[in-house]
Amino acid sequence: MDSKPLAGKRLVITRAPEQAREMIHALEALGAEVLMLPTVEFLPPEDWRELDDALRELSGFDAILFLSKNAVRYIFGRCRELGIKCEVVESSKCMIAAVGPGTAQAIASEGLRVDYIAKGQTGEALVRELGDRVARQKVLLPRSDRGDECLSKALREAGAHLTEVIAYRTTAPETIEPGLLARVRGGEVDAVIFASPSAFNTFSDFVGVDEVANLSARVQFAALGPTTANAIRGAGARVEIESAEPSASGLANAIAMYYQRQAAKVRPA
Repeated sequence: MDSKPLAGKRLVITRAPEQAREMIHALEALGAEVLMLPTVEFLPPEDWRELDDALRELSGFDAILFLSKNAVRYIFGRCRELGIKCEVVESSKCMIAAVGPGTAQAIASEGLRVDYIAKGQTGEALVRELGDRVARQKVLLPRSDRGDECLSKALREAGAHLTEVIAYRTTAPETIEPGLLARVRGGEVDAVIFASPSAFNTFSDFVGVDEVANLSARVQFAALGPTTANAIRGAGARVEIESAEPSASGLANAIAMYYQRQAAKVRPA
């Protein structure tokens, strides 16, 4: 274990448990001790009607854009509940596009092809890269209730005939584990990992806006992708670790490389 790059490191994951398995495995494989402090929860829409109407018309869309694994999970879960067979998408000319390899893999696990994966691995990058391919096309965008309105605007400006539906809700838990939170605030962990702006914002609410900036000088904050990193920096906190690739393995490798660089700085000549 001592030969592993994260041996002796105590890392806190703020993801929802159902999303964290891959990241836990990646970090533990590198020798880390992983602690869970979920700061987000995911729930079904409060009203299914708009989503259900869109799902019943799946064959009429020219493109479906999936921004996350959650969107995939809730969309196809609801299709099964309604008895809607997704083969109508597979057999049509509908383009299926995804942000990130994890989302693409989730779609493939449903037995569907993925026509395009964003190279930039953000929703904004997906729209830029698709360009004219969405112009004058009927596009379905299943998203969180906290989705970025800028993305919807960009799609409409690109000429898409957009149907935007809430596939799931992103909420904050009423409480988070106080003992672990106290250890984090006391600097008894090495790093806190954030996979979304929502996860960071809830963490900041529990810790305190002023204190979270000070904490980031004592405990490394690690961000999954540029969107989350920008949200953290926008709140005045430091991001020491940012994965270029927004995936569990990409972030685990970025964390390992950070600590390897730190160890090299203090290693005697």
